Amino acid sequence: MSSLQKAWAKNRLSLLPPESFDERDEEEAGHVSDLPEHPDDDSSSASSASSTGTVIPSPSQNLFARPQGAPRGRSLQQIPWTTYFERELFLHDPSGPANPTIHAYLTSPVGKGPLFVMHHGAGSSGLSFAVVGAEIRKRLSSAGILSLDARGHGSTTTPDSQAGDLSLETLAADLLSAILLTQKEMKWVELPPIILVGHSLGGAVVTELAKAGQLGSALLGYAVLDVVEGSAIDALQSMHTYLSTRPDGFSTLEAGIDWHIRSRTIRNSVSARTSVPALLVLNERPGDPRPWKWRTNLGATQPFWENWFVGLSKKFLSAKGGKLLLLAGTDRLDTELTIGQMQGKYALQVFPEAGHFIHEDLPEKTAISLVDFHRRNDRSALILPPKVSDLLKQGKKV
Repeated sequence: MSSLQKAWAKNRLSLLPPESFDERDEEEAGHVSDLPEHPDDDSSSASSASSTGTVIPSPSQNLFARPQGAPRGRSLQQIPWTTYFERELFLHDPSGPANPTIHAYLTSPVGKGPLFVMHHGAGSSGLSFAVVGAEIRKRLSSAGILSLDARGHGSTTTPDSQAGDLSLETLAADLLSAILLTQKEMKWVELPPIILVGHSLGGAVVTELAKAGQLGSALLGYAVLDVVEGSAIDALQSMHTYLSTRPDGFSTLEAGIDWHIRSRTIRNSVSARTSVPALLVLNERPGDPRPWKWRTNLGATQPFWENWFVGLSKKFLSAKGGKLLLLAGTDRLDTELTIGQMQGKYALQVFPEAGHFIHEDLPEKTAISLVDFHRRNDRSALILPPKVSDLLKQGKKV
């Protein structure tokens, strides 16, 4: 630019009114905003709606309707479980005094609809699947959602003598018990068609139960979210580093929600406002500036870490039923699963834009994958040819 052009530009800028500074602009620049409330229209997307590009609404959208449901904007307000589930259950088998009282959230299936049974990862809770469960029901209104708190997590309580047992076999037995006790509690004549869904540790648990075959013909398939044997065992080496770097507590519940969003542990603020409150418990001590503590002591689970994941790939490939693996990156695949995927032994979908909590970061996309998975394995849609014996009884020639 020549000196003449620079002088002209400087003169023009001097004529403009000075730009005012607003402290709110600075605050908002470092604040992670909420994703919008999930609209009723299935074609919409939280990610596209929050982008800066032009969004072309579908004709079915009501652009000028007042917002409903959970608060929007930059709120860190807790969203209650009643927003997503119809009831909570406290399931206990009185025949075994050492058995836990399993806390679970339930929305019952309608008619012959399937039941998606959810198991969360270590340190999480049943509310981890609240938002994705609601998204599933938007796309499959007959579906039911059963999401439990594992022992040592959420509101599930365990006798002191059994409190420290978090072995894979024990957690799988608890999951089976929760399903059967729910059937008894709800007076279902038979189990509905079941899709097991597990995230991280929960993926190992649902695979263990599927491999055992104890659900019989009720099990349609199982889905594992962002866990494979090789990468899981490798990640255990850095678990202590992770635990040492996260806060040991928070001043308020909202501060805990905010930390999960800012650290991108959970990348969807609606999910964080729903699931994080169940991870913390108020433990007031005089002079403690951070009374909200972690409900689950993850460091104490170290003796079980290898037990959870060793042999997972082999069990995942060999168990009966449809198989779905959702990952946040293809680098997580180990050799055994790579070969199995090339042989078409299971369905694979990768969401590179998500973090470890795929179902919380991208609830809509996860729900679409799970509903499609159910439809591919839904036996009620099959029309089988009549049996030869039945045709003979009817006097027909075969």
